[in-house]
Amino acid sequence: MSVTSSAHTSADAVLKQRHRTMWASGNYPRIARELVAPLGRELVTALGIGPGDRVLDVAAGTGNASVPAALTGADVTASDLTPELLDAGRAGAPDARVTWDVADAEALPYADGSFHIVMSCIGVMFAPHHQQAAGEMARVCRPGGRIGVLSWTPDGTIGQLFAAMRDFMPPPPPGAAPPPLWGDEQHVRELFDGVLEQVTAQRHVLPVSFFSDAAAFCDYFHHYYGPSVSTYRLHADEPDRIQALNSAVTEVAERANTATDGGFTMDWGFLLVTGYRV
Repeated sequence: MSVTSSAHTSADAVLKQRHRTMWASGNYPRIARELVAPLGRELVTALGIGPGDRVLDVAAGTGNASVPAALTGADVTASDLTPELLDAGRAGAPDARVTWDVADAEALPYADGSFHIVMSCIGVMFAPHHQQAAGEMARVCRPGGRIGVLSWTPDGTIGQLFAAMRDFMPPPPPGAAPPPLWGDEQHVRELFDGVLEQVTAQRHVLPVSFFSDAAAFCDYFHHYYGPSVSTYRLHADEPDRIQALNSAVTEVAERANTATDGGFTMDWGFLLVTGYRV
């Protein structure tokens, strides 16, 4: 191994460990339960998952899509880089027909063509090397099988949250791409070019009326969402930066408010892409 490739491997290992720590911080199981549960069911429906299907959920987290897929009678494997999320998913659905595997989306430990369906619900988008992750999803899907990915859009509320936090985060390592790019249709089509056919891409919104106001949104993400928890911790000893970060996050929520009656409602935009493995 060359010095350059060795350094690259070492940097990747550090990055993956940082990701594990980030997603284990805060309380993502609470977010999955209180805010984004409908997304997993929507992906399962779009893919037509049913009895007899062998399904892999990549970057499955707590099983937001895995558990609904298992309830259809499918044989489901939920894989994720962060053991704590898998543990929470297993504890939350102890009777679900799900195998919970610690696995890297960029180096899946499964043989070629192992699954009828490979999916990811707001998960694989956070793998830093998009092409590598897409290639792995395609590799483990059998020819004629289905692949489905649901991701936050760059111009949606969560995409805008990441844009707002960008100036407060450390610069990404070389080769790492922004997560919300998975919510750009052209980007996803290019990632799966030559390996997917009959591709459909649909933009939808997740209506969210959970928060009383923009300040409540900011406080919730400060304490529970791994990427923002980690960002706040970077500036724990810098009150001016914390104040600026609060302002940036609150502004995102204020812009996203669609209520016209004095209430507070947001539409979180996402892209749902499905296709058949060539």
